[in-house]
Amino acid sequence: MRKSLFVFLGAMAFLVSCFSKPPEQTTGEEQEWKSLFNGTNLEGWIPKISHHEPGINYGHTFRVTEGKIQVNYGDYDAFDEQFGHLFYHQPFSSYHLKLEYRFTDEWRDDAPGYAFRNSGVMFHAQNPRSMLKDQDWPIAIEYQMLAEQEKGVPRPTGNVCTPGTHISYQGEVYKDHCLNSSSNTYAPDRWVLAELIVHCDSLITHVINGDTVLHYTRPHVGGGVVTGYDPAVKKDGQPLTGGYIALQSEGHGVEFRNIRIKELD
Repeated sequence: MRKSLFVFLGAMAFLVSCFSKPPEQTTGEEQEWKSLFNGTNLEGWIPKISHHEPGINYGHTFRVTEGKIQVNYGDYDAFDEQFGHLFYHQPFSSYHLKLEYRFTDEWRDDAPGYAFRNSGVMFHAQNPRSMLKDQDWPIAIEYQMLAEQEKGVPRPTGNVCTPGTHISYQGEVYKDHCLNSSSNTYAPDRWVLAELIVHCDSLITHVINGDTVLHYTRPHVGGGVVTGYDPAVKKDGQPLTGGYIALQSEGHGVEFRNIRIKELD
């Protein structure tokens, strides 16, 4: 009990330290939802695909189809570890993000096996312009999205992964790369509502189809997994108080729609 109280108070202290507006201003719950995707084109989004410079949408990987952002590999001759991320151009710190996703039938069998029915949203990510040409992942926290792989075998979604970063979980620094949520397992073709509630570098909550499935705190730079980065960007131990949001492509086709955000004070 005392440990739980300590963790809670620590999280609240970090939360207070991230406030950037005086308390008399509009509260987070009164802010309006903003759409990050106009349903027509990729205006406001920046692609960064490994082995290509920022801004190059190699192979038309990210495209708009019937009001959805789609990850598509139809113009690829080979995957060649060309992991991709589509960044929204504006950074955020404290916010509530909502989007829907589902997987398509398209799978690059020359992609890594772990990428099967696997995608995600990167957040508190580095500026895409600071990523080097051959960098595989941004230094970020990942809201991981998975779908059923084998009938009847649990495969939760809404997990957290940490490329070049660490988090604190249940009061301790969590150094494994991924941490599973408590979510159900969903069929790949089902639309799933994913929500992410971020309070600066304090409390972070994952929600799937209305159910809270994961809590953790204190995201910060550290750890491995990311390769090809500029060492000047990776300052281990530095708190992640904000950053960019990016949709992921890592070998399996996926679609995103209804991408909305509400900033929180």
